[in-house]
Amino acid sequence: MAYIISGNAVSQNIKNELKVEVAALKECGLNTCLATVLVGDDAASHSYVKSKIKNCEELGIVSRHFGLPKETSQAELLELIDSLNSDKSVNGILVQLPLPSHIDEDTVINAINANKDVDGFTPVSAGHLLIGQDGFVPCTPAGIIELLKRNNISTVGAEVVVVGRSNIVGKPIANLLFRKGQGGDATVTVCHSRSKNIKEHALRADILIAAIGKAKFITADMVKEGAVVIDVGVNRIGTAENGKAILAGDVDYVEVEKKASYITPVPGGVGPMTIAMLMKNTVKAAKIQNRINIT
Repeated sequence: MAYIISGNAVSQNIKNELKVEVAALKECGLNTCLATVLVGDDAASHSYVKSKIKNCEELGIVSRHFGLPKETSQAELLELIDSLNSDKSVNGILVQLPLPSHIDEDTVINAINANKDVDGFTPVSAGHLLIGQDGFVPCTPAGIIELLKRNNISTVGAEVVVVGRSNIVGKPIANLLFRKGQGGDATVTVCHSRSKNIKEHALRADILIAAIGKAKFITADMVKEGAVVIDVGVNRIGTAENGKAILAGDVDYVEVEKKASYITPVPGGVGPMTIAMLMKNTVKAAKIQNRINIT
């Protein structure tokens, strides 16, 4: 049976470290601030933003939330982002995705000041990641690397297979894994919806990362004995009697757990790490903008 990697435990450790940094910044007269922007009334998005605000409060980070009606125009949203870019009291800007269909997500993301891009989605952040420069890394991939590091799982020379090629997870985690240094130096294969013989690729993996957005897509016959399995997926597969969503990852957890050496659960695995790394990026942004080095 696999060792279960607790994202809850690791994320709490990271947040405890960040509390110290936030307090140190306050002693320097600086209040770390994250601005969240939500357009519309999507229930899942509301839940995500609420969690981010709660984590800010827990760490002593100032949270400024802007809830806009779904009818908000693209021009109005861009005007708000421009004002937040100019506001020196705001260190990080997060626009919750997805946006309503009449708003172009790329245009909105590109409008965010790269120094406040705590989601790590702007072309500047993507470019820094691609060429191995320091910058803001998308939160979920950054969280995966922290899970591996803090569980002493070496990536050096490892065969890593990533199933999924999104800009949010698949592409950036691949770039992180083959960078030089700790948490990198891996041999990386990226599979996607047009890949042939995904099972054949997956069976080579020392570390298998599932981020394809299909419930229980990775089955036990696709996993090498003793592999490390990181499940990024969160898929709603039903509703419990109490009205809560029944969730499943991209991995058939019950069967794969029997073969893996390490595995992340859903929920409680990668999810908590995403928010922890958002908080970490926000603190990093505050330090960069104020040219303060606190470790």
